[in-house]
Amino acid sequence: MRRVNCKTCGVKNEKLDFLSDNTKYTLRFAMQIGGLCRAMTIKDVSRHMRLDWHTVKELEKIYMREQLRLAGPPQPEVIGVDEISIRKGHTYRIVVSDLEKKRAIWFGGEGRTQADMDLFYAQLGEEAAKKIRLAIMDMWKPFRKSAQQHAPQAAIVFDKFHILRHLSDALDGVRRAEYKRVTGDERTFIKGQRYVLLSRRENLSDGGRQNLERLLQANARLNVAYLLREQFEQLWSYTDPADARSFFDNWQQQLQEQGLAPYEKFARMIERHWDGIAAYCKPENKVALGFVEGFNNKIRVIQRRAFGLRDEEYLALKIRTLGLPEL
Repeated sequence: MRRVNCKTCGVKNEKLDFLSDNTKYTLRFAMQIGGLCRAMTIKDVSRHMRLDWHTVKELEKIYMREQLRLAGPPQPEVIGVDEISIRKGHTYRIVVSDLEKKRAIWFGGEGRTQADMDLFYAQLGEEAAKKIRLAIMDMWKPFRKSAQQHAPQAAIVFDKFHILRHLSDALDGVRRAEYKRVTGDERTFIKGQRYVLLSRRENLSDGGRQNLERLLQANARLNVAYLLREQFEQLWSYTDPADARSFFDNWQQQLQEQGLAPYEKFARMIERHWDGIAAYCKPENKVALGFVEGFNNKIRVIQRRAFGLRDEEYLALKIRTLGLPEL
């Protein structure tokens, strides 16, 4: 490989197509290592191939950059916006996904402000932003304001999984309030039952279902709160916003005189964000949202395995290549 010393540019090496960015290894070898890393840990690949751990990671980066190059620039029509915590101390990064192609298309920002979200639209470009018809996100105001500014034509829908999480928090708030209110034997039914109360009934073991039934029979307020949570999920089955509104109004009426303060707070939150919730009822906005929750679980697996977490470029590449085909 020829090497020249240019007076203007400095020392330059000849670029050969078959070499990777790491000139000690061929591009084909980097692709082989990257393929192994899709199924094995970096530590396992380094042991199997007798390479340094850091070398394997750098070769996997080359593989992932090639995946992104072949995928081409994103042209999303339906996006999902979420944030993840990358370390303790409320350190967040924003993840934007193409929900139709089921892949992440952006990872960035220094937090979760509107300015951080604006960075996505700046990178996407004005023309591509005009093609977005639907943006699904949680009820965080900076995300909504950024979408309204850069993609005003897009309908905004609030992610039902985030909303149901708020409802589960309200149910847990009722549980804590009841634990403080009651005494004696009544308290023993509540203690240690947070998991069975917040889990879906079908996900519980036989013993868990029995504990849940005993808990609901022993405490009427928790029973009402539990039933109201189950009823609320019906909201997303409506295809007419007017029918959804009637359902929600009836649901709110059931709250009256129940004394469930966390649920009343939740209902006020739904009122404030109703437009973004009712928008999901329109047939053209009926997008399968299970991918969003499953995708977030995959990100959490990457973080738990802690591969390259101190290397944010590596983490970004891992997230952006989730869902891309193997090379």
